[in-house]
Amino acid sequence: MRHAYFLLITLLFSSLGLPSQAQQTAEKTISGDFQHVPFGQFVALLEARSEYRFYFDPQAVDSLYVTLLVQDQPVRSVLERAFQNTPYRFAIDDERRVFVTAGVELDPVLPPRFFRPAGSSDVAAAPRPAEAVPTTAPGRSRYVREAEYKVYEIGNGGSGSGKATLAGHIRELKSGEPVIGATIYTEAPAVGTSTDQFGYYSLTLPVGRHDIKIRGIGIKNTKRQVVLRADGKLEIEVEEDITPLKEVVIEAEKDKNVTGMQMGLEKLDIKTMRQVPTAFGETDILRVVLTLPGVKSVGEGSTGLNVRGGATDQNLILFNGTTIYNPSHLFGFFSAFNPDILQTVELYKSAIPAKYGGRLSSVLEIKTREGNKKKFSGSGGIGPLTSRLTLEGPIVKDKTAFIVSGRTSYSDWILKRLDNSSFRNSSASFYDVSAHVSSQLDDKNTLYATGYLSADKFRLASDTSYKYVNQNASLKWQHNFNNKLYGVLTGAYSRYAYDITSEKNPVNASSLKYGINQTNAQLDFSYFPNSKHTIDFGVSTLRYDISPGSLTPNGAESLISRDVLEREQALESALYASDRIDISQRLSVSVGLRYSLFNALGPRDVYRYAPGVSRSESTITDTVRYSSGKVLATYHGPEYRVSARYAVSDNSSVKASYNRTRQYIHQLTNTASVSPADIWKLSDANIRPQLADQYSIGYYRNFKSNTIETSVETYYKSLRDFVDYKSGATLILNHHIETDIVNAEGKAYGVEVMVKKLTGKINGWVSYTYSRSLVQVNTGTTAEQINRGRYYPSNFDKPHDVTLIGNYRFSRRFSTSLNFNYSTGRPITLPLAKYYVANSLRVYYSDRNAYRVPDYYRADFAVNIEGNHKVKKLAHSSWTVGVYNLTGRRNPYSIYFKSENGQIKGYKLSIFGQPIPTITYNFKF
Repeated sequence: MRHAYFLLITLLFSSLGLPSQAQQTAEKTISGDFQHVPFGQFVALLEARSEYRFYFDPQAVDSLYVTLLVQDQPVRSVLERAFQNTPYRFAIDDERRVFVTAGVELDPVLPPRFFRPAGSSDVAAAPRPAEAVPTTAPGRSRYVREAEYKVYEIGNGGSGSGKATLAGHIRELKSGEPVIGATIYTEAPAVGTSTDQFGYYSLTLPVGRHDIKIRGIGIKNTKRQVVLRADGKLEIEVEEDITPLKEVVIEAEKDKNVTGMQMGLEKLDIKTMRQVPTAFGETDILRVVLTLPGVKSVGEGSTGLNVRGGATDQNLILFNGTTIYNPSHLFGFFSAFNPDILQTVELYKSAIPAKYGGRLSSVLEIKTREGNKKKFSGSGGIGPLTSRLTLEGPIVKDKTAFIVSGRTSYSDWILKRLDNSSFRNSSASFYDVSAHVSSQLDDKNTLYATGYLSADKFRLASDTSYKYVNQNASLKWQHNFNNKLYGVLTGAYSRYAYDITSEKNPVNASSLKYGINQTNAQLDFSYFPNSKHTIDFGVSTLRYDISPGSLTPNGAESLISRDVLEREQALESALYASDRIDISQRLSVSVGLRYSLFNALGPRDVYRYAPGVSRSESTITDTVRYSSGKVLATYHGPEYRVSARYAVSDNSSVKASYNRTRQYIHQLTNTASVSPADIWKLSDANIRPQLADQYSIGYYRNFKSNTIETSVETYYKSLRDFVDYKSGATLILNHHIETDIVNAEGKAYGVEVMVKKLTGKINGWVSYTYSRSLVQVNTGTTAEQINRGRYYPSNFDKPHDVTLIGNYRFSRRFSTSLNFNYSTGRPITLPLAKYYVANSLRVYYSDRNAYRVPDYYRADFAVNIEGNHKVKKLAHSSWTVGVYNLTGRRNPYSIYFKSENGQIKGYKLSIFGQPIPTITYNFKF
């Protein structure tokens, strides 16, 4: 009865206004001579002589002694004299309960509308904001003060022994959106967990009283007091943390890099991405991802990601569960995602969770916000080339919300004003639209629906026009079976297609089309048996339907012959399970297994080739026809996922991981950079799936109360059966593509060093990466070997890379950002000599990728100016003024050679050869 947690439990009953026996009994007076009596003993005497009951924290009054002589005085007068000239205060409610506090004035009468109706008996409802609550924490809202002082009784049952599970969601107070990656924990016992992508948590604790603490970057730290009697739910709403000094946030928690199991994981939020200067002034998530260690691209103007020595097709890019095959606009100048709709971006470089599969190198998971469930709001921006608008709000308040965003370009007006006539005759435009609806049907069921559409159309100094589109949709149903188990059923559709059309010359008018459709279903479960285990398991299936290419004539005058490749179809299925095991407070282990199965399907012709000789049309020995739905090739195998973390101290840890990945689809390209005309090819009877094994180990240490993070990771990756090409390979409309493809092996290894300062006027991160990516083609005949079967650098082998992201905030409204990047030039094959054979000029080339283009470096600078911070105004606005490529460095995008008048001349192409000033206006209402 002496414990402080009785304080607000009893306050709750008093607010109900129930009559009590104490109210109907005449008050007794007190008489006595108290000489240096401990406060606990003094209270016991008062309770024995009156109807009053006392509630206080024994530790707070352990040094208080009472010396007092009273004669027939009421309890209130006795207490006033006892606490005179001390920091202690007391409050008495209508039922004669006395609440003793230290330094805090307490009002025992709860404000009106304190309670929110609970959805069920085992759900503790959070209080709504009230009009009058005693101020106890400056800067906190009335809602938070109420929630922190309230005591929540969870579950129906007695106060027996054993354990119970507390579960629920953590959401942002003003918008109702889930908070991802927030930590919820108790200190005694030391038990904690993090919220998942839905803001959901599950915490198994001993039955009894607990102080639940909640923290996370972007939210204000808070707590909840609970009395846990049995399994139950606690829905928690937290405040957004808007600090005068905007922080750089890479991971969701300050010490997550040390305490978390996952290694090779980088998390970005929209606040971070907006502080990195980019071309044309618009926040670009892919360019921000390129500033992270171990992530590179082949050059300027490309958003293709090369992660730890992997090719661009070895990255799985997910947008709310749907696969994005082309994540950029205008040949990579813009990301395909509107930044205003995004919530988090997570990049897995190693220790890829077992639920993900189908790619070798990385998973880039992009998650959108759910929309504001409290009120209607919007945001947008206007730049020199693009504009964007986002609207969001409740459909059913606190239950169903929508968010929709659109973005479009108007770059033609710039092209028309350039001096070059070729550019004036060019055009370029794109748009994208995203929409998301979330609906909480009841306490156990929630639906999420996402739609995405992007389209590009451009024609650059020629009569050929390019059109390509992404179309994506997903539907998720989350069901909570109980506090320890929930499942998510996902259905998704992804489509990418392009159309290259030439119409100027009627004789050669044609249309080249390509398309890939992907339909998938996935069922995921998360099970929390106790605080030492977190089990994930599930099943998925995916169907590919590819139109590899078709060339058709345009118009009656066209002499182009119709040419259509056979469709490709396949099924890719998988089962997976993983378990995170906390062996001790210092040692945690995660083990997982994914088993994937791939079936290539008909209808299709499969060519058989003579063994021991190079594949060509002349070595075809047989053609086998497979009917619709018949399996023409099967591949399967296990994918292992193992990782471990050992805490060396409270602020440092060592992590290690191993994972095997399989990939059944290949991107065929004849350019170093990602192109919209690239095609995807399924594994079949002649092209084997790719396989990779990666080993990683890292050391992580934080300094100065987790405000400075440091990490060193090293890795080694072996790759098998990824595709490379014979010299002079033809990739478009090739009916025998396997004759121009060779199976290659590779290895990649490197070290990544990163230092991040998260807070203060000066913040940011600096990283250094040393990495190598090597390829070997030493199988098949001598004619198929490249560089005589020796290892050679891949197209994206760039050993040294240094990145600096810095931010300095002068005031709440004025800040600057600096981005600097240096990297080794990428490999290139050069012509070394010319010679004549039968009076015909020939060129002698070096070994493949034996030379390099000049090193790359670039500096960007931006100034961010925010509007005034008045709470009530029509719209909150800001300006971003920046310079991309501040030094005007002519970094080479490509080196190419032309034969002119018997001479071979080399040329360097630079995308951005001069500083590019940008200005963007952003608004939010």
